[in-house]
Amino acid sequence: MKNYLADRTALIDASGIRKIFNLAATMKNPVNFSIGQPDFDVPESLKEIAIDAIRHGKNKYTQTAGEPVLCEKISQQITAQFGWKNPSVLFASGVSGGLLLAFMSMVNPGDEVIIPDPYFVMYKHLVNMLGGKCVFIDTYPDFRLHPEKIADKITNKTKIIILNSPCNPTGTVYTEDELKQLAQIAAKNEILIMSDEIYDKFCYDGQYPSIGSYYPNTMIMKGFSKSYAMTGWRLAYVAVPQHLKAIVEEMTKIQQYTFVCAPSPFQQAALSALDYDISDLIDGYKKKRDMMYEGLKNKFEFNKPQGAFYTFIKAPSGNSTAFVEKAIKNNVLIIPGNVFSEKDTHFRLCYTTTNENIKRGTEILNSLV
Repeated sequence: MKNYLADRTALIDASGIRKIFNLAATMKNPVNFSIGQPDFDVPESLKEIAIDAIRHGKNKYTQTAGEPVLCEKISQQITAQFGWKNPSVLFASGVSGGLLLAFMSMVNPGDEVIIPDPYFVMYKHLVNMLGGKCVFIDTYPDFRLHPEKIADKITNKTKIIILNSPCNPTGTVYTEDELKQLAQIAAKNEILIMSDEIYDKFCYDGQYPSIGSYYPNTMIMKGFSKSYAMTGWRLAYVAVPQHLKAIVEEMTKIQQYTFVCAPSPFQQAALSALDYDISDLIDGYKKKRDMMYEGLKNKFEFNKPQGAFYTFIKAPSGNSTAFVEKAIKNNVLIIPGNVFSEKDTHFRLCYTTTNENIKRGTEILNSLV
């Protein structure tokens, strides 16, 4: 039979996270530590704004880059945070959509993209599909940024350095000092930094620092999925300083032929979400973080996460796939580390579940050591 598939499809595997997510639907009352989806719902007032927008006809295409009033509000916030004058803004269908548009706009075959390892799964596969080369920076065992390791990997083919802080899967939050060091390294080589800040609200032990405050050749990506439990609404934005506006212009052009625009009624809710206080929800996740840490620290080797809602834990046997299989047999869903890394020594635990499930799940995991 003739093969109708493009060669690029062989460069990626089905998402290991989604496999576990689908498995959860077939199990009876599992402790689900697998997928990064908040266990709270979209705040009621934001739901009502989206519902009202639907009822009042806000269901048509918006401008490709997003509703002008929303883009302007984001622009003002970015200027206030980073001092960027008249930044360019694009609304995308989730940070995932923004990543695809950005990589399609910038990565040529042979271009090198530096990625700290462990990493969010999508970076590797999108770069590979576009013919780029992933250059991984081993950050084990502390999962810090290690700017000196990044400097050693820069070549004349280096196009982008990817940051994800707070980090999925490790929960690490990079420090101001680490970011300033990296900014100096990137500046010497005029390399663009792509900063995925989808978890910026989830920072438990201090203020969240962004590379955008220290380095102007930065693309910022932020979203609404995690902070407001809008994972299914698919809404995020990309922002760059004015001197990089050509990148967003090309991303917008590609969006015209792919996503067209971000979901229209949800953009109306996003406008209000920007002023919505979620500090009580963040406090709740800090308590979950502490509960998970206290429950596992005596039996497992891992760093206390500083942000996001994940932790990356060393498998007792040193083989995460084997330990994950064992956990699943005992009704606990976790993700093997090789989904997020070139190694398979750790597993990711996501504590976006009830406190009761955290207690039950940590007890089961401890019993497996």
